[in-house]
Amino acid sequence: MSETFFPINDLLRRKLQTSLTIISLTLCVASTLFLLLFSEKIGFGISLMVEGKLTSSFSSVFSRFIIFVSFLVFTVGALIMSFMIFLMISQRVRDIGLMKAAGCTNDLIFGYFMTELLIVTFISCGLGVVLGITADFFFAGLLNTLGFQVLQEPPNFWIALLVFALYFVLALILGAKPVLDSAKLEPVKAFSPTHYLGLSRESGFEVFSKLGFAPKVAMRNLFRRKSGTFQIIVCLTTIFILVTVSIAGGIIANQTTKDWVEKAVGRDVVLIAQKDMINQYELSLAKFHEVKEDSHFDYSDEKYSIPEDILSILNSTEEITDIDERLVLKTHVEEIQTYRIIPETGATIPVGDDREGESLIIGIEPGKALNNWFLEGKLLHEDQSFEAMIGDSLAQKMFSTPLIQGIRLFDTDFAVIGICLDPIENGNVTYVPLKTLQEITGKPKPNGVMIKIDPSANRTQILSQIKNEIGSINFEFEVLELNEVLDKNLGFLSYIWSSIMFLPLFALASASLCLIGYVMLAIAEQRQEFGVLRAVGAKPKTIIKIVLWQNFLVLLSSCAIGISSGVIITLMILVSKPLVTIYATIEITGWLLIALVILFILGVYPAVRFAKKPILEIIA
Repeated sequence: MSETFFPINDLLRRKLQTSLTIISLTLCVASTLFLLLFSEKIGFGISLMVEGKLTSSFSSVFSRFIIFVSFLVFTVGALIMSFMIFLMISQRVRDIGLMKAAGCTNDLIFGYFMTELLIVTFISCGLGVVLGITADFFFAGLLNTLGFQVLQEPPNFWIALLVFALYFVLALILGAKPVLDSAKLEPVKAFSPTHYLGLSRESGFEVFSKLGFAPKVAMRNLFRRKSGTFQIIVCLTTIFILVTVSIAGGIIANQTTKDWVEKAVGRDVVLIAQKDMINQYELSLAKFHEVKEDSHFDYSDEKYSIPEDILSILNSTEEITDIDERLVLKTHVEEIQTYRIIPETGATIPVGDDREGESLIIGIEPGKALNNWFLEGKLLHEDQSFEAMIGDSLAQKMFSTPLIQGIRLFDTDFAVIGICLDPIENGNVTYVPLKTLQEITGKPKPNGVMIKIDPSANRTQILSQIKNEIGSINFEFEVLELNEVLDKNLGFLSYIWSSIMFLPLFALASASLCLIGYVMLAIAEQRQEFGVLRAVGAKPKTIIKIVLWQNFLVLLSSCAIGISSGVIITLMILVSKPLVTIYATIEITGWLLIALVILFILGVYPAVRFAKKPILEIIA
């Protein structure tokens, strides 16, 4: 007969306990693998990629978020593994006592339970890898269905193998010590509830008498089981930190990053330009959410210049409140090296490395731009001709300390005064004063005009009027509302954050299993006590009420620490200058309350199942 037959048969005999352990470990592995695979597929993650989709700053926000959440997921996984192994061994110590009383050696017992641990760990890690890959394919397919280009390439099996090996080894390390300690127990200690349930003396803490019978009993039991209570509180606290960071952080970061994009592009802004120029501008904005091949486009062609008649029509239309003329070009740019003085020594050190690259150059009239960028530094000024504001991706790729350096374009040097977050050309953009750009390039006419229409006017009618008048002057010039491409970029951000917020489902499921396992262990210790209560006339609802109070106190302690810590981490570390609205606060509060209620309700199941048993079965 196989040496693994008895351990397998033993695991099958304890279906509920085995299922809880396997499912909880599976969810830990799956959540970690999904996070790594999906983040890499989107273009941000542990590799800190800045090329492709998203600008450098947006990639940095996502990468920082992913790295921290990955750390939390792994920490939660380790704690859940440790706690579930603790539960598994705690429920088996009496069996170990029987085996030792029957003459089994320590080595035989250790090998027996290590075989069980190996089986459970292997199955859990294998199922976790399958579930993680499935979740990755599901969300990538969902994004493709919604119109966002995500490559459905084969999963990185090296990452899957790494996660499998990491959790497998971790489970064995965490499980080997308690198994070994239990195998060395003397039979007398193994049969003692005081030992195998980790009971301690009554606490000197006086429970307020007016709380009633159920809360007093619940409080007493929690203090008696200090070891198990401490472990479940630490485990649930870490899970609540993960859930809070995923939910609160996801909602706040989603609103914050969407606000950055909306202000950079402009809401209800209308672009007027030659039709090829309009297509190219749309392409430049779309690079934020999908990888686009950069075809050669000659921005300097005279056919793209805005005719004076069109400008006259726009200036004479009363319903147009703002007009933003622009000259868009693309050229080779160079980093200008500078020097920094060390105050203590007076020595100078070079800053920069004369790097080169390509950048979209946009000439704007300072003070008239319809954008309201989130930026570091300051905006362009009317009285400063040779100043530039650069995109965040260009700043990271080409400059060491941008705000004390300069940029050279069209053989002219500009001082960099600001770094803006702008999705156009994926952050590889440079803004300079329009008049200065016209002078150094010899291009006197703009090749694009952005306008805003008075909100009180009939927008549809005004747009139709403008289109007809422009078409009568030159049919190659068109009108484009930027809201559509703006909404596409905002939608991409929403779906990415939503996929990250999928992680709390794994965490909550694991937390539920941990709480159920803890309640089962607590009920096992209180079996005779509850049996006596039932024998003297207590109703099943009294037992349920005691367990409910125990669950409430454990969850209250865990969520108070976990939620407050998660909010602090989100606001102070993960998101720069977060945008927190009343709606976001209500939404976060609602989701966290739902999570708490779900955990509380699921924790009742073992108590209801136990309370319905006959008195004789409870006492036996």
